[in-house]
Amino acid sequence: MKIGTHNGSFHADEVLACALLRVLPRFKDAEIVRTRDPALLDTCDIVVDVGAVFDAERQRFDHHQKTFTHTLNSLDSSYKYSTKLSSAGLVYFHFGKEIISTLIQTDAKSSDVDVLVEKLFVKIYEKFIEEVDAIDNGISTHDTPGRYTINTNFSRRIGAFNPSWNEPGNDIDERFHRAMAVAEAEFTDKVHYFSRSWWPARKIVADALEQRFSAHKSGHALVFLEGGAPWKEHLFELELEQGLEGNILYTIYTDQSGKWRIQCVPQGPDSFENRLSLPAAWRGVRDDELAKVSSVEGAIFVHASGFIGGAETKEGILKMLEISLEQA
Repeated sequence: MKIGTHNGSFHADEVLACALLRVLPRFKDAEIVRTRDPALLDTCDIVVDVGAVFDAERQRFDHHQKTFTHTLNSLDSSYKYSTKLSSAGLVYFHFGKEIISTLIQTDAKSSDVDVLVEKLFVKIYEKFIEEVDAIDNGISTHDTPGRYTINTNFSRRIGAFNPSWNEPGNDIDERFHRAMAVAEAEFTDKVHYFSRSWWPARKIVADALEQRFSAHKSGHALVFLEGGAPWKEHLFELELEQGLEGNILYTIYTDQSGKWRIQCVPQGPDSFENRLSLPAAWRGVRDDELAKVSSVEGAIFVHASGFIGGAETKEGILKMLEISLEQA
């Protein structure tokens, strides 16, 4: 089997596209043919990011032609994403579910695989692939200048494998293979995180939401006995599904040392604004001073931004919750 892509300087999208394909058993040992020669590309079983052709039946996946405007949404209207696809996005759309299934064979019960694959397909596009698509197509995250720049993203890291302008480039194909190994490892890590950590947390959040009135009579707080579970995205999705948008204001859980934490629910999964911050008088205060200011015995700290606080005991953290809710 041969996977064709262009030679010369490489970008994150075709590196990732090739890495994704090689996850599949039939492409595992495929030769990577880096060329722009049409005759050589014609000998390849699949071609990505070169050739000016998008034809899934012929296994040709380029996105540079003027007529190409495809997005995940335009290829399948059940997906909301409208970012123009790169070669990585094209390969992901056509092979992503098969690739994910290959990687999670031991991560889910057979009865759950289809549901999990669909959830992961969407989540990994949103959290990983879409960024590669957007950067390769010159699409900014902001309509106005951002307050700072991100210089450590996946595309930058992969691009850094290229020879510098004043370095010899006689090993560029070897550099491409090194970049591809990094891309495969990062993608695989994402899949395993979402399948092994993020997805199992959904049941924890769902159970806590169902038992919210046991946590506090107001129903505005959730208690997690498993500290550290990734709860935010699940909470927002479950609130929406159950018509409870904006209802949960705080979560309570234990940290690794067995102490208790209270954390504010943000306005959105990626927001730094809280639905209801901890009291202003507590922020940036610690230990005995905090216990005195808050009237909570065993209070340990409240972050200066008011998004999280801690106490020695569950009783203490529940008192912090009670006082904080009085602000609502």
